[in-house]
Amino acid sequence: MRTKRSAANQRNTKKSVRKEADMKWEKYSIATTTAAEEEICALLSDLGIDAVEIEDFQPVEEMTEKEGGYFEELQPDLPEDDGTARVIFYLEEGNDANAGILERLRHGLEDKKKDHDIGSGEIAVSVSDEMDWRDNWKAFFHAFSIGDLLIKPTWESVPVDAKAQTVLEIDPGISFGTGQHETTRMCIEELQRHLMQGDTVLDVGFGSGILSIAALKLGAGKVTGTDIDEDCLGSVASNLRINGLDPSAGSFYIGNLATDTALQETVGRGCYDIVLANILADIILQMRARIYDALKPGGILIASGIIDFKENEVLSSLTENGFSIIETNHLGEWAEITAKKEPIMSMNAKHEWQQNRASE
Repeated sequence: MRTKRSAANQRNTKKSVRKEADMKWEKYSIATTTAAEEEICALLSDLGIDAVEIEDFQPVEEMTEKEGGYFEELQPDLPEDDGTARVIFYLEEGNDANAGILERLRHGLEDKKKDHDIGSGEIAVSVSDEMDWRDNWKAFFHAFSIGDLLIKPTWESVPVDAKAQTVLEIDPGISFGTGQHETTRMCIEELQRHLMQGDTVLDVGFGSGILSIAALKLGAGKVTGTDIDEDCLGSVASNLRINGLDPSAGSFYIGNLATDTALQETVGRGCYDIVLANILADIILQMRARIYDALKPGGILIASGIIDFKENEVLSSLTENGFSIIETNHLGEWAEITAKKEPIMSMNAKHEWQQNRASE
């Protein structure tokens, strides 16, 4: 079952978490149908409840740019859609107004049943501690090593049996990036192979900042990052501080590097030794020209987030547009491509080169 909610509602939820860290909530789940989801949401909105979650077995068809757009590799593996759904909302525990809201909701559901098939309309209730929402995932994030880099969460100590390693502490918060995902691991491994002391690095889609921080820990002289999610700025600033790194060692910006000309000018052209692009294949394709422009001649692209069935498409696009492939790596269903920026031949030079090859 997949869960969806609007981007606006996600932002509202984050704000409430930050303001009321110890609050307890009553969770209400309405059993309904996929066809009635909008009707139920409209009813809740009339009652002043706008932050809702919807769980059903339908693929996500439309997502905003902030959520990343529609990408095949992000679609969850779902069982056959049986038409059922659950609309979920939360009320603060112990609020005197709750009883009245629920009473009006029950009447509203009964009225809807007269004209619509909304399923049973039964309401299940449970209590959630807000700290549980934020912290349960931490049970699955523990210290681990990639080469000579030890990556650990901020809430754990360095393991007593750890060898002398460079330590990178990370608290991803609400941003993507703990280093455990196959795509991030492959990027860090390639950084360890190709990064030279003092290199300038561009991190496209910096998220929690883990790749930027890894680059600095490994000897990069300066990192620049771009992302479309404003929340990432807080995450990367916090993680730089946690790792004792000078904030001036990194510059981070919000915007779409593929289309934002002002951001392109800010990021610069021909000034990076390495570009990190741990994003999705389609986004790499959209940003290919910008990445090429950003790299110095002979600069290295480390690209991951590429699902296996799109690897050949990315390889072809890169080789046809000024990159030579150094190597490809694979973990699970994900691919990583390391490529080098080569001069792009003029049309006349390319035609002459092809004629010479043909006559050999």
